[in-house]
Amino acid sequence: MPPRSRKHYSWLRPAASRTAGAGAPPPAVPPPPDHPPAPAGPDTVVEAALYRDGRRVGSPGTLAETYRRLRAEGPGGMAWIGLHRPGEAQLLSLAEEFDLHKLAIEDAMEAHQRPKLERYGATLFVVLRAARYLDAPEEVDFGELHVFVGPDFVITVRHGAAPDLSAVRRRMEGSPELLALGPEAVLYAILDAVVDGYAPVVEGVQNDIDEIETEVFRGHPEVSRRIYELSREMVEFQRATRPLVGMLHALMAGFDKYGTDDELQRYLRDVADHVTYTSERVDGFRSALTDILAVNATLVTQQQNAEMRALTEAGFEQNEEIKKISSWAAILFAPTLVGTIYGMNFDHMPELHWAWGYPFAILLMAIVCTSLYFVFKRRDWL
Repeated sequence: MPPRSRKHYSWLRPAASRTAGAGAPPPAVPPPPDHPPAPAGPDTVVEAALYRDGRRVGSPGTLAETYRRLRAEGPGGMAWIGLHRPGEAQLLSLAEEFDLHKLAIEDAMEAHQRPKLERYGATLFVVLRAARYLDAPEEVDFGELHVFVGPDFVITVRHGAAPDLSAVRRRMEGSPELLALGPEAVLYAILDAVVDGYAPVVEGVQNDIDEIETEVFRGHPEVSRRIYELSREMVEFQRATRPLVGMLHALMAGFDKYGTDDELQRYLRDVADHVTYTSERVDGFRSALTDILAVNATLVTQQQNAEMRALTEAGFEQNEEIKKISSWAAILFAPTLVGTIYGMNFDHMPELHWAWGYPFAILLMAIVCTSLYFVFKRRDWL
């Protein structure tokens, strides 16, 4: 096959190397020790393979060998290169070899992109957000996948643990007739794997929502936090699934223009149906969590009102007891006062030698106590 036209991606290199072509080359300046150049680590290349007519014909060990053998294959050959968190040098090498657009390379370097589909000439650039459900912490883990699809190559750049593209490769290699349809078939398989990976997440989230509903009505103290955390995960899940609907419809709109195989069209329509179903379920989850949060707030308010009512009733009962104690204390204070005065035993007290002194004191105490009793009784203190 004729050699590809290569672009020089000077916009991604340091300023010194960009200006080196103009005039005399600048002196070599070693990089600062705390900012070494990003090496093209071999561990980031997960796997590279060459295919012809749907069957693997080679497994190069390096990117350079992959380029050389793909050129040697000629028309009809296809390279499938998988990378995990690649370095800048590797992405620059791929960009120059396969004429990848600089904006797509920037996105692949930075990651944290929204799901999208862009076409740069003959190359399709797809960003996907994969998801997996972690049973132990009961949370959703999101990964990011960038896919470059060209006439004779597929490049996957994975940021995160999901999805498992080795299973996708085994599936495609087990179906040579499907793999023979070319890079678009690989893109379908990747889309299908990402969308199928949403199913366990949907089931796990549904179980979480069922548990949350039970905890809400049982008054679990941590349920509000769990609702909030799951709601945030559903926002991320919605951001991952909703754009896929439009992306797949855009792919389907180009079936006739790009001559997509009829069988592959059916497969992609099936993936679009699954994405639509998943997106609707995620929308339903967000609505359900919003309703549950409102119900939980109502139940918490009712519980707080019940507690306040109980505290008020307890305070009222305590006030009633205090009233009774105060009333009896006042009643008993009168005879205590009289007895205390007459118990002082002074020599010049006029009542000490009075014959009616004792009956008078007893009568006085009785009258005062009886009067106080009826006064407090009339005021409902007793």
